[in-house]
Amino acid sequence: MFGDSALVAIRVAAWLAFMFHGWATVQNPLAWMGPDASVPGVFQALAAVAEFGGGLGWISELLTPLASFGIACTMTVAFATHAFVRGDPFVSPTGAPAYELATVYFCIALVLMALGPGRFSADRAVFGER
Repeated sequence: MFGDSALVAIRVAAWLAFMFHGWATVQNPLAWMGPDASVPGVFQALAAVAEFGGGLGWISELLTPLASFGIACTMTVAFATHAFVRGDPFVSPTGAPAYELATVYFCIALVLMALGPGRFSADRAVFGER
């Protein structure tokens, strides 16, 4: 029972973060990275949908594994971009770009894909127990 409550807490906290991050991206989904971005607009739109839609999936408790998969894919790209392309550190003591947050969000998505949303979820009410 405590584990199910912990999954609710994780979903709510991560939902808030993704709704704030995702809101900016869905305002201009094809060009939210700016005019000099090397990422094509279609991939920017997919990331925007994954972040904002994934956040909605986590808080609505519906299609949690699918929402988690989209977020995990987006965070994999964010991690690779920060760690390998830009050479950012895991944590920056000065607040500069780092890949710590992408790693944490990726792990949250993995937990929700592996364990599901838990007993206190609309997924369970609609689709039954895993």
